[in-house]
Formats: sequence, C-alpha cells, structure tokens
Amino acid sequence: MKNRSTNPLPLRWGRAVWLAGALCAAAVAAIPVQAQTTPAPVVALPPEVEAALARAKLPRESLSVVVTEAQGAARTQPRLAHRAQVAVNPASVMKLVTTYAALEQLGPAYVWNTPVYVQGTVQDGSLRGNVYIQGQGDPKLVMERLWLLMRRLQAQGIQVIVGDIVLDRTAFDVPEHDPARFDGEPLRPYNASPDALLVNYKSSVMTFVPDVPAGLARIQYDPPLAGVQRQATVALAAAGADCGDWRGALRAELADPAKVVFQGVYPAACGERVWPVAAADPRGFAARAVEGMWRELGGKLTGSVRDGKVPAGLKPVFMSTSPALAEVVRDVNKYSNNVMAQHVFLTMALQKNGVATFDGAREALRQWWQARVGDAELPQADNGAGLSRDARLTAQALARMLQVAWQSPVMPDLVASLPMSGVDGTLRRSQSRASAHLKTGSLRDVMAVAGYVHAASGRRYVLVAVVNHANAGAARPVLDSLVDWAARDQ
Repeated sequence: MKNRSTNPLPLRWGRAVWLAGALCAAAVAAIPVQAQTTPAPVVALPPEVEAALARAKLPRESLSVVVTEAQGAARTQPRLAHRAQVAVNPASVMKLVTTYAALEQLGPAYVWNTPVYVQGTVQDGSLRGNVYIQGQGDPKLVMERLWLLMRRLQAQGIQVIVGDIVLDRTAFDVPEHDPARFDGEPLRPYNASPDALLVNYKSSVMTFVPDVPAGLARIQYDPPLAGVQRQATVALAAAGADCGDWRGALRAELADPAKVVFQGVYPAACGERVWPVAAADPRGFAARAVEGMWRELGGKLTGSVRDGKVPAGLKPVFMSTSPALAEVVRDVNKYSNNVMAQHVFLTMALQKNGVATFDGAREALRQWWQARVGDAELPQADNGAGLSRDARLTAQALARMLQVAWQSPVMPDLVASLPMSGVDGTLRRSQSRASAHLKTGSLRDVMAVAGYVHAASGRRYVLVAVVNHANAGAARPVLDSLVDWAARDQ
C-alpha cells in the first residue's frame, strides 16, 4: 500500500463535527495525570515487540522508536528509545510536521479565497468579455464548491459568456510534475500534483450502480468534463459472479483524456461501488471541469477555457471561500491526502513571499522549526506530504516536536485531526486495543505511526515508530504492539 489518500472523494465535514472533535481533544489534555512515578526508561525493546519483529521477519535495526511523556521537556528521559537519532524515511508521518507548522503559522481559522472577476458588460444575460478565476491554492475546491461558484457567477446575471473563462494559476510556481514518476501509477489520485487552481483533486469519480433487470450497470461521472466521451453503461457479469477484482473485470481504458471505455463487465454482487481516478491530462483537467460544470448548469460559452492572468486593476465580483485550515488539516491527517498536504505546505510560502514555491515552503518551515522546536534536527521535508524517497527525519526530533505541540494553543486542532486507533481514518481497522491518536505512513519499504497514546495511568505519551526495510509492509503488528505497550504503563 503506497502513501495514498484513502478517500479522494469530495468530503463534507460538518463544522459541528469538527468542533466536537477539537473539544474532545482539549478535554483529553485537561484530564489530570495521576500522581505516580515515571516508569523507568526501557533500554531494550519490549519482549512483545521483539516477538512481533521476529514474526514479521524484520531485524531490530529496521525499527526506530521513541516513547516519551507528552508533557516532558527536551531533556526528559524517554520510556523507550531505539535508534532514535537515525534519520529515516517517515512516509506520510511527515504530514505531522507540515500540518502543525501551518496551524501555528497560518492559524486554525485561515481560509483560502478564490476570487472571480468579470471584465466587460452584461446585458440581457450575456457577458461580452471574459471571466477570470484566480487560484490561490485552495486545497478543497471540490465538485460541490465548483458547482456553487458557477451558480454565484450566474447570479451576476450571466448566462452566456461571449468571450473566455480564464484560469489564473500564477500563485504557485512549481515544476511540471510527471504523475508516473513516483511509482508508475499516474492514474492513482494520491499522485496528483499541486496546482494554484486545484479542482476536485484533479480526479474524477466513477460510480457504478447495477440494474439487474436491465442486465447492466449505470455509470455516473463526477465532475462533468467538457469534451470527454464517457461510456454510460457497462454489461453485468454472468449471474452468480463474485465481486472479486471488479476493477480488473471492467477492463477500463482510461489513458485517453478525451474518452473513457470499458471492455469488460461489472459483477452485480458488488452492489454500488465508487472508483476515483486521477486525470489522464492533469494540466487540462481544471479547464475541462470548469467548462463542464458551466454547461451542466445551462450556461453557454462562445470562447474557450484557457490559462491566463487577471488584468491589473480588475476587482473581483465575489470570492469562493474554502473551509478553515483546521478542517483541511483534519482531511489531510485522517485520510493522508497528499495533494492537500502539499497545498498546505506551499501556502506557508505563499503567505510569506506572495508566490508559492517548494524552496520557499522549506525555508518557511526551517525558520518556524528553529523558533519553536529549537535544537532538534530539522526534518528534510521535500514536498511536505511524505510522498517522497528523499524525505528524512529522526524519531527523536519528531517526538520533540510533538511534545512542543502538546503545549501549543493549536494542540486541540492537531490532535483532533489525527486518526483514532480502531475508530476512523487510516486507523479504522487497527488491531491495537489502545486509545491513541496517531498519524500513519506507508510507502514501499516504509511503515510508520506517530502521535499520542493515552495510557492506563492517565498519562499521555508521544509515540514515534518508523520501520524502514524491504519487508516493511509486514510491520503493522509490530507498530500495534508498540502502541499497546505504551498504553500499559501500570
């Protein structure tokens, strides 16, 4: 399993749900700690962890781990430290660094605005001129919000655009990205690249709904894309066929950006299923989605949708406003959304420099880290998402950062964003019996968890555990055993 978002679909998080999560995290922090002596530091790995490593055929040298008190200082003796100062690839655990830094630098209430401009005159429902949409890095301009943006444009009295829709993406200055470069999977949504005007994560969602009496499955595509031929139905598999590898059975042809074709069949036993797919033409996806949505709502366009720049002096007619950063961070960490994480990372540079670059984001992170975390070794953040072979950090440095975060005013927002063991997000199927809020990470050769464990004594511990090894995919029981051990401190 690669370092991917497990839910690239448009997400709707209620404000009340988020607030409840944040308040719960704050309440957890406020629980009084029982007056007990700190457990003696463990030099050797716990026996159950050694046994789990042996079963997974992983050497001790593949594991880096720190378990220490969340309220401890830099010199606090950890309960457990093993290869804590070795720089390792953390996979998606790097998102903890990005999201905590952003919460402190931008603030939990930070929002991204996407200005919309109208140039020309409007008469009898027709605009003689251009519409400009200026991307500012909104990581959650999903289909529903694009629909609302187009509705608000029509509310300006515009039904026909006798001109162009111009997309201004100049807020991000990032290099061209080959989505196949990382792992040869260009159609996986987790490989989507950042874009100042990121529409629906540069991904389409295909929903298959079987109609047994008709002998076919109907296919719904979201968002609508202009200029793309999409097959509306696919034949059902023979009666009694198992669901199995239903995506393979469809024999989809998805590499052509202008056409979607299925040569196979869909098993009725699967019921309704959803298949998210990254755009075959990532650079052209926003234009297709904007025009497709405009026409879906009955709008007409005589020109084209193209890239360009907002003319100097033009004032926006309205803004599309994103959810707050605290909600975005929740999506990033709960579901390990890579492209959203990169947008959060780049936004730190955008706010400092007026334009977003990866070098600028890394410099903003360096300055923040030195001011807040101090002497702990600076992570090599690369793109800020952990979808990288070059990212590095030490377990000791990340543990220290998490101790600092525990004392921060934004702690409730950070903790509420983390998957809860056995409950939700990427930890929904965890076998650990402990109560813990942990960020997960996985790449080929990497498996990791980091966050906070709520122990039997009432104490809160920081736990960082990273496995770097060719057999890291077998390390999940090892990490679960570490979490359970950390929780049993009585």
